[in-house]
Amino acid sequence: MTGAIDAVEADRALKSKHRAMWALGDYTVVAAELIPELGRRLVAACSVRAGQRVLDVAAGSGNAAIPAALVGADVVASDLTPELLEVGRQSADRKGAVLEWREADAESLPFGDADFDTVMSCVGVMFAPHHAATAAELLRVCRPGGTIGLINWTPEGFIGQMFATLKPYAPPPPPGAQPPPLWGQEEHVRELFGDDVTDLGMRRETVTVDRFATPEAFRDFFTTFYGPTIAVYRNIADDRERTAALDRELADLARRHAGPSGAMEWEYLLVTARRRA
Repeated sequence: MTGAIDAVEADRALKSKHRAMWALGDYTVVAAELIPELGRRLVAACSVRAGQRVLDVAAGSGNAAIPAALVGADVVASDLTPELLEVGRQSADRKGAVLEWREADAESLPFGDADFDTVMSCVGVMFAPHHAATAAELLRVCRPGGTIGLINWTPEGFIGQMFATLKPYAPPPPPGAQPPPLWGQEEHVRELFGDDVTDLGMRRETVTVDRFATPEAFRDFFTTFYGPTIAVYRNIADDRERTAALDRELADLARRHAGPSGAMEWEYLLVTARRRA
């Protein structure tokens, strides 16, 4: 019994840490300025239409949830971080989108079985630490024959490589936590969903990011607005040499990926499937 209690407390502490990390900086600026079209791409890939009941898991400030609501779907946007949900509410109000916002853990969703026609996530659920638990929840709340749609950063793409760059400077992950970019590997996704889905489609695509005049501008943007990057820098704040080394590595990463004009292509895996009836 003591071991079970300890595991529950450890999970609660981990989720609290994740919630605080995503509240750092301002992720809504990242979503709005760098990848606004990804949410619309996911909504289109899932063929979301008016009257459907749609759940956006780890929705952040509504990058996919708001476009889904604007086509007339009955949308619930859920996320672990209430600060992001509040920004999303304000954004939805400005755009005339009507939807529900719920604080929720992707690994333990507060919804009934088979509640939704479409369950989706745009670079969101990949950051939940326990992948099998997350996949099980996506399947559980989707009705038989319903659609599951995901956009996840690939390990080989720019954001996956950014996380690889950050890893040596970050605290070690807790036991059982899995790297987010695994969700961008086709075989990993197949293993997670197994025989519980049909019509599993996966294709790698890119989004063009033409926001940064220099590699250093990219680095400074991410150290200002992106919670995971800010958290890593806080971890090494007392070590000037390691901080300077990470500064160089992040700028070098952007330099390697930038084209002649400075634009970058960030690769992601688009996943669509139907829950087996």
